Amino acid sequence: MPGQLFNQLTIVGCGLIGSSIVRAARVHGLVGRIVVADPSEFVRARVAELGLADRVTGDISDGVTGSDLVIFAVPVLAMGEAMAAAAGHLAPGAIVSDVGSVKGTVGDALMAHAPDNVFVIPGHPIAGTEHSGPDAGFAELFDGRWTILTPLPNDNPAYAEAVAKLSAFWRGCGAQVEVMDAAHHDLVLAITSHLPHLIAYNIVGTASDLEGVTEGEVMKYSAGGFRDFTRIAASDPTMWRDIFVANKDAVLEVLGRFTEDLQALSRAIRWGEADKLHELFTRTRAIRRGVIALGQESAEPNFGRDRGKH
Repeated sequence: MPGQLFNQLTIVGCGLIGSSIVRAARVHGLVGRIVVADPSEFVRARVAELGLADRVTGDISDGVTGSDLVIFAVPVLAMGEAMAAAAGHLAPGAIVSDVGSVKGTVGDALMAHAPDNVFVIPGHPIAGTEHSGPDAGFAELFDGRWTILTPLPNDNPAYAEAVAKLSAFWRGCGAQVEVMDAAHHDLVLAITSHLPHLIAYNIVGTASDLEGVTEGEVMKYSAGGFRDFTRIAASDPTMWRDIFVANKDAVLEVLGRFTEDLQALSRAIRWGEADKLHELFTRTRAIRRGVIALGQESAEPNFGRDRGKH
């Protein structure tokens, strides 16, 4: 383990991801002090009750003062405003990152307000559950998961050192780290995360519309597939609203491809093309097995019920 990497970490926004970072950083001894800045009085009170931070504040500018690592864990459309509030109080040489599921627009928003003397390194831990709030986090959330960093164009050797230090922090939290271009990240996440959520929201909404017609049978007789959709569709609505607005180009691109494939599948069903259906289902089954083999099955661990103690 890397040991202490930063003197003081500030998390701006202490929901599932923010509180999990706090817990992981504390458990693995990666930081000296932890500060949480959150506008919600309820969240601040709960963070204090859980003992997650050394200091809790509702003022972002106060919260980032003196920190050499600042991570914004707010909805993606709020990143620019959060950075603007922090900018004048960031310590020279501080590393500033985020956890947003969109990287192109978030990187632009952060840089629009960032002072020249800090290192802005957008990031995205690909981990989570459908739960939200400071009670939802747990230190093991990032174990074996991927965190993607999308460094900005910068030839300064000090920036490369900052990227390496932030990578070490995420590895210390249990994650695997990948570095890629922001546009590529947004396209990959559009198909692996954003479109599946869009489909889940839509199919659960359709079921809700049918509820009156079926007199409760949709919910009463939910099979495993539909229950999985409802789990995904229970994710934080503000966060996902912002994701679809911020990553609309990539989402619409993959949605168009998905629609074409769905139409082809519809034709195969209509014309009884059993071989085509079997070929598709065999291929997708292999993909599922590959996901499990790579350790990316997103089952919440048994210790999740005790995560408030971490």
